[in-house]
Amino acid sequence: MEKRLGSLPVIAEFSRRLDIAGVIDRVCPVRDVAHATHGQVIEVLIANRLTNPAAMVGIAAWASAWAVEEVYGLPAAVLGDDRLARALDAIAPHLDGIVGSIGATAIAAFGIDVARLHWDMTSVSLHGAYDTLEDGFPAPGWGHPKDRRPDLKQIQAGIAVAGDGAVPIFHQAYDGGAGEISQVVEAMQRLQTLAGPRRFLLVGDSKLLSYGNITAMREAGVGFIAPLAAKRVPAGLFTAAEADRAVPVDYIAQRDTGKPADRRGAYRVAEDVMDLPGPRKTDPVHHLRRILVHSTANQTAAAKARTLKLDKAATELDTLTRTAGTRYHPDTAAVTAKAEQISRHRRIGGYLRTRVTEHPGTGKPVFTWHYDQAAIAAEAATDGWYALLSNLPPDEADPADILRRYKGQPAVEQRYATIKGPLAVAPMFLQHNRRITALITVICLALLIFSLIEREVRTNLATQGHTDMAGFYAYDNRATRPTGRLILQALHDLRLIPAHDQQPPRIPHPGWLQAQLLALLNVDPTQPRWP
Repeated sequence: MEKRLGSLPVIAEFSRRLDIAGVIDRVCPVRDVAHATHGQVIEVLIANRLTNPAAMVGIAAWASAWAVEEVYGLPAAVLGDDRLARALDAIAPHLDGIVGSIGATAIAAFGIDVARLHWDMTSVSLHGAYDTLEDGFPAPGWGHPKDRRPDLKQIQAGIAVAGDGAVPIFHQAYDGGAGEISQVVEAMQRLQTLAGPRRFLLVGDSKLLSYGNITAMREAGVGFIAPLAAKRVPAGLFTAAEADRAVPVDYIAQRDTGKPADRRGAYRVAEDVMDLPGPRKTDPVHHLRRILVHSTANQTAAAKARTLKLDKAATELDTLTRTAGTRYHPDTAAVTAKAEQISRHRRIGGYLRTRVTEHPGTGKPVFTWHYDQAAIAAEAATDGWYALLSNLPPDEADPADILRRYKGQPAVEQRYATIKGPLAVAPMFLQHNRRITALITVICLALLIFSLIEREVRTNLATQGHTDMAGFYAYDNRATRPTGRLILQALHDLRLIPAHDQQPPRIPHPGWLQAQLLALLNVDPTQPRWP
């Protein structure tokens, strides 16, 4: 009888390097007669998320089919949903210390550079009403869900990702209705503790930029870069800037790697100053560097999107022209309402001009329309432009450097995609908000290991002078960079023959790609450290 071994030895080894069980067991000890410690149970939950995510009632069945007992020393019978729930209950009051300790261990053990950190928040949808809440833990509530499920309550999670390998060194759960702007200062302070005496740069989205947040970051000596929200861009700022007067930037986007030079997006930057006054007259004015960025890729995308929506709206407006005065739109009010509905839905109000009159003979409504070409041209002049604000001094970073550092921000969004993709976080249901908070930590610790596995393979490949790896191929059959998802998939089919007649467990010889990955990860499953 075989069991699936998969990536369990790798996950267990990385859990050991992070001392996850040790950190948890020091703050959440159990009696000596317990069959498993809370730390062991949490490590198994993490392993499940990274191999074959299951609901808590299905963990025991998963453990029976996988070599969990051989790798973690826990028989499947110990992993009932009640025991898992008790472990979540136990760690919930200590999450701040657990997250901080494991994050600090990751930085030290893997040599992660925390000079640049990227911060963002996302939402996790929940099934259930959660009318009774436990104090001291984030409360599920209504908000603006990122997964477009307004019918479900949500909890929010913030993640800080290191620019070095996109490793999530810190996370925090928040109320479902918490505003993103108001969480920045606390997150910054927690990150300062993790970074220690090292000065770091905090990169985020436009929610990073409030007067209070900027004041706190400047007082703390933290550098920042964030985009200026479109609604805060002064009128005429981008139309006054000309792309050919901006300075070209030597930067190639990840999506353009391998493309011919004439098909790559190009970037140009210019710089001016933005004054940000405080809410009170006595507040000092912040003078911030404003980097104006022009992207040809963004310009092309904006032009295509506008053309598409104008064409779709034109079709609907032409239909309304024909049906005005029919039973579908019998009077002026009906025609006007339909035109307004099209304008809102297609977001063309800035350049749609309409007129509704009555036919002199029949009295029926007559609808005509046209696009204001001057308004379209004015908007087109701003295509591809956006602005970044920063407090980095010019001698530390020129405008091109600021753009390059900001370009790491999609890394945190990719990690959120991992949470809701390979780690299979669908709308969840747990009995109360205490366990929800703890489970989010389990998921984020799984994401930490996922990211470290990816970083370790890429780092060790780089020491051999490679970035791509044979065995992993892109859509055009070229070798491609290994990702955490591809690595775990490649290890998925490893098998284990359990101990029999006092013989040690046996692992059939891994395939070539599996052997290469295990060597890069410095894990030897043929001689595992069985508990």
